[in-house]
This record gives sequence, structure tokens and C-alpha cells, in this order.
Amino acid sequence: MKLIRPLAALALLAATALPAFAADAVFPPGLRLGMVPLVGLNTAKTFPGFESEDGNVKVLITELPPAAYGEVVSAFNSNPAGANGVKQDKVETPAGLAYFTTETGKAGDTPVKRYSMIVPGAGFSGYVAVQVPENATKIYTDEAVRQMFASATTRKQVSAEEQIGLMPFKITNLADFKDIRTLAPGSSIILADGDEATGYESKPFMILGLIGATPQQADDRARFAQEAALQIPGVRESRVTMSEPIRINGQQGFETRIDGISGKDKTPVTVVQWIRFSSGGASLRIIASAPRDQWASAFTRFRTVRDGIQPKG
Repeated sequence: MKLIRPLAALALLAATALPAFAADAVFPPGLRLGMVPLVGLNTAKTFPGFESEDGNVKVLITELPPAAYGEVVSAFNSNPAGANGVKQDKVETPAGLAYFTTETGKAGDTPVKRYSMIVPGAGFSGYVAVQVPENATKIYTDEAVRQMFASATTRKQVSAEEQIGLMPFKITNLADFKDIRTLAPGSSIILADGDEATGYESKPFMILGLIGATPQQADDRARFAQEAALQIPGVRESRVTMSEPIRINGQQGFETRIDGISGKDKTPVTVVQWIRFSSGGASLRIIASAPRDQWASAFTRFRTVRDGIQPKG
């Protein structure tokens, strides 16, 4: 009896760690992928996903490009046995067939078990990474994690209000942009006339976000702004047509315009980059692109959005 009781208690505790499938899936703010978290896990404070009260058990949830899922499936099929101690598996979910791996490793000096899962979504791939310290694996077992993965589901849309609310600044005027999509929760967001399915490049769009430390001297800022503009992803054959300091809502800034080619259809575009410099902390960076024949009307909308960005609080 002395042995049976502790074993029974442990079995009961492990069973309670399984997700309660009668419960609704929880979606991290701004994301289209959600799941039923294991018992004892709550919404994480510093990353999208869930964590235990002590922060040692972590479930990171994010979105990857749509092609990522197919690449993982191909990798699984080409090496179904796995390699280097990585165990491969798959599980049916409400979102579709998920592929996941299990392996051991270390977080600093702490032995941990790691799980990675990818699942298909409409216009994206959902990705989940789980880390469980070795001393918690009797509660958060392989089967418990598998069942949590099995609860993965997607939603078609995240409201514009929810996505904008995550940003570290207020966007007070959307200038009639209808497609709002978080690129990095709480860090960058895209406003567009097009969508992911058809591609953004053929219509006007804007990317708003923060960047880290920026130069303080005027000459350095000019050089920094031009170099950043010429490195904008997706724009080819870039040529700077204008670059000058400006004031943005009373703060020092820099406007740089480039002409280039963008998208698979090689659309001629004009792109404007605005950087609103901060004397300390992160600076605001806006990238706005439009096909050259739509530039005049699009630029007015771009300025409307830019001038409506205000600090929170």
C-alpha cells in the first residue's frame, strides 16, 4: 500500500496535465493558431504562448510562411526514422495533419525535453515549440504534449483591433486599408489593399514597426536611412530618388524614397521609408510601397497613417 498510493497519486497528477478537450482553444493575441494548454500552463507574459507559473515549462506559438509546412513534410518523408536522437511523429488536429519532433537537450545547465510541431494554416504555417525541464517530465509527459498538439486549431481572421492593440504605439487612422496582419506580435504590422493569397506587391501596402538603436548625429542618420532603404526585402534594382531629413509629429525623422521592382510579376514600385528617430530606445520605421502608377493617391494615404501614429499612454 505504501508503494501503490504514491504511484496512484502520480498517475492522477499526470492525468490532470492532459488538456481538457471540452475547453476552448486559447489563441495567443494576434495569432491565428491556438490550442488547449495543459493544466498548469497560463498565457505567457513575455512571448506568444503559454508557460508554467515558475516559467520553466514553455510553449511558444508563432506563424511561419505557408511553404514551411511543405518543407517539413518533405524532410519527414525523406528521413522517416529521424536522425541524431530526434524522434519524429505526426498527429491529426482540427487544423490538419501536424508533424512534430521530440528530442532532449539543455537549457543552460538544465536537462530539458524539447518538442517542435508544425501544422498547416490558410496562408501560413503554424509552429509550436515546447520546452519541459527534466524534473517536470513526469507531469508533462510525451503523451500529454501529444494531446495538447492534437488540440491545435486555427481561426480565419484576427480582428484589426486585437492586432493593433498589441502594438507599442497607437494607429489612429487606417486610411481605408482593409487587410491588417501582424508580422511580429507587438513589434511590426502590415496594412494593405491586397492580401497574402494574391500577394501584397501589386497594390499599396505599409509596414509599421520599431527598430533598435539608431544614430544620433545628422550625417550618420542620413547614411543609416539610405542603407536601410536599399536593404528593404523584396525590392530589386533599387535606386534612391530622394533622401532628406524631415519632422514627423514634431520629432526628427528621415524620408527616403526608392524606385525598384517587386513581386513575382516584376511590378515597378515606388517605396518610401520614414524613420522617426528616438533619442533613447526604439525608433519608428515605416515602409510604404505602391505600384508606380498608383503612387500619387497612395502617398496621401501613407502620410495619413504616418501622421496618425501616436505614443501609448
